[in-house]
Amino acid sequence: MRKAIIGGTGVYDLAGKCKQEMVQTSYGDVMVDIVSYKGQEIVFLARHGKEHSVPPHLINYRANMKALQHLGVTHVYATCAVGSCNQDYAPGDVVVMRDFMDFTKSRPVTFYEGDEGVLHTDMSEPYCHVLVEKFYQKSVEHNIKIKGKAVYVCTEGPRFETAAEIDFYHRNKGDVVGMTNVPEVVLAKELGMCYAAIGIITNYCTGFNNTEEIGLDEIYAALSDNKEKITSCALEILIDEKLNQDECQCAHAVLGL
Repeated sequence: MRKAIIGGTGVYDLAGKCKQEMVQTSYGDVMVDIVSYKGQEIVFLARHGKEHSVPPHLINYRANMKALQHLGVTHVYATCAVGSCNQDYAPGDVVVMRDFMDFTKSRPVTFYEGDEGVLHTDMSEPYCHVLVEKFYQKSVEHNIKIKGKAVYVCTEGPRFETAAEIDFYHRNKGDVVGMTNVPEVVLAKELGMCYAAIGIITNYCTGFNNTEEIGLDEIYAALSDNKEKITSCALEILIDEKLNQDECQCAHAVLGL
């Protein structure tokens, strides 16, 4: 059993002794870091690449998640930079995802293309409740104030959303908006992994809260303040907690007809 952290925007590595490994999958090759931390190995994958060179709509999500499976990963914490369309969530806040809405358009979103028969994946609990609750408990020790659980709206990117789109998401109970969590969370569920996503609010969404434009300085400032605390908290859970898959249904989400 191995554990992993997927780093989103602004999170490109982990502290500790590490070696790089190229993992070959049927969907493409993936470079990961194998980080030695407190005598254990954690797999780290930079979602956009180490240089943040891959835009969200071109990320090879299936190769990334297959690479983690090939490495024996069963538990994953993912970080993501998100905009807020909820008045209660301000730039700099940290939220934990509880559900998602998918507005992507052109991405491969499944491993199951019919060769295995007709399979469906249960999405009644997209994010592992065990990993979520452990993050809540451990966050106190790392001085992380979690503002709440959020519904993640995933858009195609790489453009930001229009004010009309954000108004629509807000009216339909979306809390935060990003471009990467789908299909990542879906593919993790298809592979039987426990997966949780932690969001850093970097800005208000277009036209929300009387904002006129999104500034990159604001985004990177919010990331800088939170990324180390979040990754340290996730690392300690993955290393120290006795994790198994007996307390959740993540490993049994795929249903055949």
